[in-house]
Amino acid sequence: MPSDYDFSGLWIPVITPFHHDAVDHDALARLVKRLQADGVKGIVACGSTGEAAALDKSEQLALLETTLQAAPGLPVVMGVSGYNLLATTEWIHELARWPLAGLLVSAPHYIRPSQEGLREWFTRLADAASAPLVIYDIPYRTGVELQRQTLLDLAAHPRIQAIKDCGGDQAKTLALIAQRKLQVLAGEDLQMFSTIAQGGAGAIAASAHLQTRRFVQLVGLLRDGALEPARDLWEGLVPWIEAAFAEPNPAPVKAMLAHHGLIRNELRSPMTTASPDHVAHLLRLAVEC
Repeated sequence: MPSDYDFSGLWIPVITPFHHDAVDHDALARLVKRLQADGVKGIVACGSTGEAAALDKSEQLALLETTLQAAPGLPVVMGVSGYNLLATTEWIHELARWPLAGLLVSAPHYIRPSQEGLREWFTRLADAASAPLVIYDIPYRTGVELQRQTLLDLAAHPRIQAIKDCGGDQAKTLALIAQRKLQVLAGEDLQMFSTIAQGGAGAIAASAHLQTRRFVQLVGLLRDGALEPARDLWEGLVPWIEAAFAEPNPAPVKAMLAHHGLIRNELRSPMTTASPDHVAHLLRLAVEC
């Protein structure tokens, strides 16, 4: 995969379907094919929405294989996380056997390194990678903030191409867009409109498992600068996005996918299914798949 890969557009951090606590590969394949038919730019496998922390390495590789086989030609980014540099580097070397569009890599969680430590972490992993890196900036999961200058320094690496922006710092988001050294992808679904309208490249959006074609259309309108029709479309999507994250992700998304018969409504402990009251609320929204 070329080091200057284009990560623009709508990406889906695909959920992991389960059946009796095992990965349901048939359901995953059907879901990925549907998302491809609905026009998404690509798939992120083994992200936080995919409950990757609850999957062992063999399950992650099997899930990746199913995803790649289900939709030939659809770009796939693989989620990577950890806090042991050697082990994470070895995992990235192993992932080089698959034709990945990129690696979505978060800061090392729990240990909260300095900015210099973060620069070393991402640089060493980018050095080891054969695919481009998308930095996953999500301080509320990792416990550490990637500062603006750190991100700009990392952008000088030829294999660090984009950022999934969940940092919650609008000034930093705008500065990164203005610098144009990284493709900025909205990682918080409710920030999708503002990020793309202000020049961001796209979004990685869990809520877009549902109403996928409308989300694809929204991203296209925003990238074309068609703000008025984009606003009309966005107003209809916001209630669903709010509901999708009113309980821990991906429980609401899985509940609605199960309602439409696409998966079974199962999550792997300690994640739990959406509450009955919230499922009733979701159904009242009449979300169409």
